[in-house]
Order: sequence, then C-alpha cells, then structure tokens
Amino acid sequence: MSVFKNIFSKQKKETLDKGLEKSKDSFFGKLGKAVAGKSKVDDEVLDNLEEVLVSSDVGVNTTLKIIDRIESRVAKDKYLGTEELNQILREEIAGLLSETNEGNGTDFEIPETQKPHVIMVVGVNGVGKTTTIGKLASQFSKKGLKVTLGAADTFRAAAIDQLQVWADRVGVPIIKQKMGSDPASVAFDTLNSAVSDGADVVLIDTAGRLHNKVNLMNELSKVKRVMQKVVPDAPHDVLLVLDGSTGQNAFEQAKQFTKATEVTSLAVTKLDGTAKGGVVIGISDQFQIPVKYIGVGEGIDDLQVFNKLEFVDSFFKL
Repeated sequence: MSVFKNIFSKQKKETLDKGLEKSKDSFFGKLGKAVAGKSKVDDEVLDNLEEVLVSSDVGVNTTLKIIDRIESRVAKDKYLGTEELNQILREEIAGLLSETNEGNGTDFEIPETQKPHVIMVVGVNGVGKTTTIGKLASQFSKKGLKVTLGAADTFRAAAIDQLQVWADRVGVPIIKQKMGSDPASVAFDTLNSAVSDGADVVLIDTAGRLHNKVNLMNELSKVKRVMQKVVPDAPHDVLLVLDGSTGQNAFEQAKQFTKATEVTSLAVTKLDGTAKGGVVIGISDQFQIPVKYIGVGEGIDDLQVFNKLEFVDSFFKL
C-alpha cells in the first residue's frame, strides 16, 4: 500500500510486521476455519467470526460492535463473499481505531507549549513499565530533548535500581530517594530539578500496587497535587502501561487504573511474544483512551509510536 511508504521507515515497518506475526498468524488461522467451505457471509460465518474475534482478545463489547457493522454491510449486499471478509474487517477495525486514536503519530514528539512536558507513568509491576520509561527516555534523547527521570516507585528497591540502570544507559539524570520514601516528595524534587535544569521532558515512575485501589488512588492523587506546586498543569500525560501478552487481564488492569486515576494514554508492551495483539483494538475502543506506544521487541528502539494505519496494515498483511 503506497500510502504507507512515506509514513514509516522500512526498518520500523519490518519490526512491526515481525512483532505482530504471532497475532496475525493465530487470527488468520482461526478465520480460515471460520469461513471454510463458505462462499458468502451468512449468519453462521458471522457467528464463527464473533468467536474468532473474542478468542483473539479483541474483547466482547468491541467484537459485538465489529459484528454489528459487518451485519449492516451484509444487509446492504446480500451476496457479500467470504473472500471480501478480510478487507471488510480491515476497514471496520481501522474505523474503530480512528474513533479513539486521532492522527497517525510516527515520531516521539511533545507539545511545544509545555516545557517541561510531564508524563506520569502508571501500571502494575511486571508489565514493562520501567523498561518503557527507559526506552521513552532514549527516544526523546535521540530527538535532542533534555530528559529527567523521577523514581517515585519507592515501594520496591528493585524499581529504583532498574530505573537507575536505564538513566545510566541513556545518559539522563535521575532523581531518587531511598526505598520507602514518600513518592510525592520524589516527584516534587524531580520537577524542581527539571525546571532548574531546563528539561524538556520529565518521566515519573510510580508504584504499581493494585491490592488496595483506595491507597493507589490516594497516592497518585497526592503525587499529582504535589507536582502541581511546581508545574501547575502537571502531569500533562498519564500513561498507563499494559502487558499485551496478558490478554483479558490487561482489560482488567485498564479498568482498575482508569478508576484510580485519569489515564490519558496507553502503552501496550510485549506484543512480539504473543498471539494476543487483538487486545490493542479492544482496549483502545472499550476505554476510549488513545494507544500512544506499542512494544514490538526487546530492543531499545522496538518501542514504537502507535500508528493505527500501520498497525492494521501489519495485522492484515497476507
């Protein structure tokens, strides 16, 4: 598709294709069985398709939306062939993603009007939160932006140590205190340092405990309030990191965090090791929160800005 040629670099596109390979193969394997022996899209094909989408972790509500849209098209064209189903699905899923994900980001950018641009990163332990912060710091630094990291996940010493490793690797300053310190105090110190240092981007790590939602809500609210004493409209982005390989569990995490704080964007990681890439479609649609980044490999450059056209193109590439 020529429309994609100038949007992504060839290398990025190849990484995305490879990262979604397991999801694509699983999906089309199931889709092939769903339409086997059928020449036109009828009720049985739609029932089978519904099962394929749900089992591909698209989610029940989003699946029903897609099926409704296809039913409308079938009602207009009684002889819609199964060979057209791939293109129809592609169009409807792209349409759904377009409703939530405005524009087609291709680069790591921040608004010119917000300096420093403060990103508070949330998510449960083990989803790749700290790694995502490190990769973001690397990408922003490559753009020539000054980055400051804040180790406000003071619940685990390992989280502070891991973020320090990334700070050293990327060559950016990190503000930290000892384990058990007040996370809001770390956030306050980080923003003060970032402002005095003329930083462009601040990435604040936070604790990912969900065992008590009220405590999480209170802690994140306090971190926000304290940051606003330094930068009045901070944070400019609350980025929720989800592990794409957990499928439906990622939906539950999104549900819990959107109740605990106002999430403004999503990063879905570990898509390269899973057949559950459909979760990106479902979560984006169900929570009406834009997916900003996706992880399609372990390399430092394998965190990509989410581009809905590229994603759909790779997912449906035969």
